[in-house]
Amino acid sequence: MGAFLSLRGRPDIPVLHFATRSTISLSVRKSKGSLESTQIALRDFVTSRCPSLSAPFVPAWYLFNGHLQTLYSVLGDFSKVDKVVYHRKLICLMDGGTLGLDFTPDNADSFKEDAPLIVLLHGLTGGSYESYVRSVLAPACAPVDQGGLGYRAVVVNFRGCAGTPITSPRLYSGAHTDDIRQALFYLASRYPKAPLLGVGFSLGANILARYLAEEGPNSRLASGCILGCPWSFVENNIHLKATFIGRHVYSKGMGSNLQRLLTRNMGPLTKDPSTLMAQRVAATLTLKRPTLDEFDHSFTRHVGGTTPPFPLASGDDYYRYGGSDKSLGAICVPFLTVNAVDDPIVRSVPLEAGGHGWGVMAMTAGGGHLGWFESGKTGELKRWIRKPVLEWLRAVGEDLIHDSPRGLELHEVDGFIKEVGRDDLGCKEVDSEAGYVVSTAGQQGMLAGP
Repeated sequence: MGAFLSLRGRPDIPVLHFATRSTISLSVRKSKGSLESTQIALRDFVTSRCPSLSAPFVPAWYLFNGHLQTLYSVLGDFSKVDKVVYHRKLICLMDGGTLGLDFTPDNADSFKEDAPLIVLLHGLTGGSYESYVRSVLAPACAPVDQGGLGYRAVVVNFRGCAGTPITSPRLYSGAHTDDIRQALFYLASRYPKAPLLGVGFSLGANILARYLAEEGPNSRLASGCILGCPWSFVENNIHLKATFIGRHVYSKGMGSNLQRLLTRNMGPLTKDPSTLMAQRVAATLTLKRPTLDEFDHSFTRHVGGTTPPFPLASGDDYYRYGGSDKSLGAICVPFLTVNAVDDPIVRSVPLEAGGHGWGVMAMTAGGGHLGWFESGKTGELKRWIRKPVLEWLRAVGEDLIHDSPRGLELHEVDGFIKEVGRDDLGCKEVDSEAGYVVSTAGQQGMLAGP
């Protein structure tokens, strides 16, 4: 009987970690569309508006552990589900680099000026085509009369990802937040009255958490949804290397994906062979199936961000610097985090951060890394995570009362949108008609998922 039940999937009610003592309350509308407000504690806000976090998640019976959930996320065929069409805009940054901003739906500019805009950050070497991205944006951006939220969204594709061109000798890393900071300059300038709702997956979740903490009360994002975050790079790398499958499947898989990213972008990254970037690319491409930490020691710790603090003395120094686990106390907007206990890539989660008044940390027993697959009514697989994420986005987008605008004042200097008092960062649109991107196309040769 027990074996039969285990094959059917185990009920899994998420465990929520809130601050035991918190004086923080949120201003919310008394009713939908009302101009009148009332105060509510974060715990009550979450439990009343995100019922999925109090209901069981039952993994599909044949994806009964974290390894299977994670591998299906990487190897499954998602080409026929959650199709999203994006309109791409390219923005140029102050250092000459380029970010690809994929907007959906195509008529995003025709929405009401205060309509929410989801700002989504993808995982390690992913992009707007990833199935976990589409699983949220397809229903979030569907019209209300079709059961969606009726929101608009933008995926910030990191340098070199999802076909975004490399136009300067720099990539990205989990510790580098200036790219999302500059993208938000552009978005806040273009949509000054829209609440910007942050969503991040895996590496993008870490960047999102770091940005929210670094900006504190000046965050341009009104909220954060942090999914599958690796939190402590140091501890999770130790756990990853401790098992055969961790080191030889997951770590080498991620290291190889990063190496492919370098190969794809080798031309512009090595245009000037005298640069440190060109030297590190050449050295790193000689590695044979590097693990993630071997890649980061050879490449990321040297050129994973601006100086200072890069270059760093070792990969471990990058890991100590890059994790977001120690910075959560500085976040000053409501945030929801979700991790799975059986995630084979993220084994260490800072549950004590659940004592931070602005956030709630949800832990599911199952789900793996960016999996959370359950069986639908007709047997098809669906991602459970979309339910609490959509509930959260509806709550922070429609019920929460937002200050507008958020962040420090912006102005334009020589065509670049900059923050007043800071001259080293800025952006401008360089191609308003970069074209359309069909979300299921993916990137040839790159493993999906983490």
